[in-house]
Amino acid sequence: MIHQYKNNGYNIVLDVNSGSVHVMDDLCYDVTEVLDRQYGELVSESLSSPEISGILERELGSTYKKEELEEALLEIADLVKAGQLFTKDAFAGMVQMVKEHKTVVKALCLHIAHDCNLACKYCFAEEGEYHGRRALMSYEVGRKALDFLIANSGNRHNLEVDFFGGEPLMNWQVVKDLVAYGRAQEKPYNKRFRFTVTTNGVLLNDEIQEFINQEMDNVVLSLDGRKEVNDRMRPFRNGKGSYDLIVPKFQKLAESRNQEKYYIRGTFTRENLDFAEDILHFADLGFKQMSMEPVVGDESDPYAIRREDLPAIMKEYDHLAQIMVEREKSGKGFHFFHFMIDLDGGPCVVKRLSGCGSGTEYLAVTPWGDLYPCHQFVGQEEFLMGNVDDGIVKPEIADEFRSLNVYSKESCKNCFAKFYCSGGCMANSYHFHGTLQDTYETGCEMERKRVECAIMIKAALAEQGKEVYHEEK
Repeated sequence: MIHQYKNNGYNIVLDVNSGSVHVMDDLCYDVTEVLDRQYGELVSESLSSPEISGILERELGSTYKKEELEEALLEIADLVKAGQLFTKDAFAGMVQMVKEHKTVVKALCLHIAHDCNLACKYCFAEEGEYHGRRALMSYEVGRKALDFLIANSGNRHNLEVDFFGGEPLMNWQVVKDLVAYGRAQEKPYNKRFRFTVTTNGVLLNDEIQEFINQEMDNVVLSLDGRKEVNDRMRPFRNGKGSYDLIVPKFQKLAESRNQEKYYIRGTFTRENLDFAEDILHFADLGFKQMSMEPVVGDESDPYAIRREDLPAIMKEYDHLAQIMVEREKSGKGFHFFHFMIDLDGGPCVVKRLSGCGSGTEYLAVTPWGDLYPCHQFVGQEEFLMGNVDDGIVKPEIADEFRSLNVYSKESCKNCFAKFYCSGGCMANSYHFHGTLQDTYETGCEMERKRVECAIMIKAALAEQGKEVYHEEK
């Protein structure tokens, strides 16, 4: 299976099963297209067929000379022989292994605060309430959650804990106490906690910044971009914007971390489909690590992305990719999470096929200790898996999540991006289709474009001899 596309002047061919990427001249690109259309997965067995030369001459003879076509065919045959083009699918046979893969819990999303001091218009967490009530996690519940993680992590050494909300800084003392408790358990249990906090920055101060820099492996800073965009979507409950208060704090924090191990995370809606300008605004503010997520919501919501918005969004991703190449070449580059792709190695087979590990390796914990597959399922009782006192009491939920992979979903099987998105977000599938075995197609369209742009950036920078960044491990 291959995927061909043109972007920013490059003719790119992705061999899906091997992950090999080829930047081709017009001749080889056109010959590859004919071979794929005529023979598909049977190309490798058909290259010696005497019919091929005739087919190429008939379809491309008006553009290229016979000897040029023959030379291109030889070059493509070498790539096929090397296992870099038109390769067979070696992953389909591993699906059963993935389903039977013994998973252990390695990460928890601690809902340290089901409360928030902002009133973001698109918030899936209902300003922190999560279809329930406002609450702060107690130290005792958090301690039990960490104990649960240690007890269910098997031999895994590195464990991940994200302090999430609502707004975690509204329960800051408990955050600090739980970090101290986790550190005290590391040596006795041969574990290493990697703590992360996601914050809107309203309560951020020097003391909190110092603690974050000392203890947090990563920090996610919520900001939507330009002042007018951010303040429209992320106001306080009195309607006042949050931009002026939080931006200086975020700039200070990012600099204090040497512009590493953090993300400025924004959300774009149909009200700012020119979101590249918001990302560039981040860069102009001095930030180097950033993400801009498309909002997910029912199309009846005024801010939700609609199918009709996709052409503008695709154009915007292309625009952003071109600017990123230019800035990287001029020494003013930055990292955009959705364009970070590792073509040399990448995730293991299990991750490529089955995704984020929600419901199996990754769980969310509510303030009162309930366990859910991830933060986006919190409050949906059909996905309540157990609690920190009793552990997982509905293992069948984990089994269902474990069975999901890019071959179990019909919409994934023939998608060129399947090994990069690993089947997409299961919560989105459930919220839009009522089943985990589907995909959010609007999101899929955007993901495919992001993969194309990421590969183009690699090609452009490699051509210039620039170092190309890889996804952080």
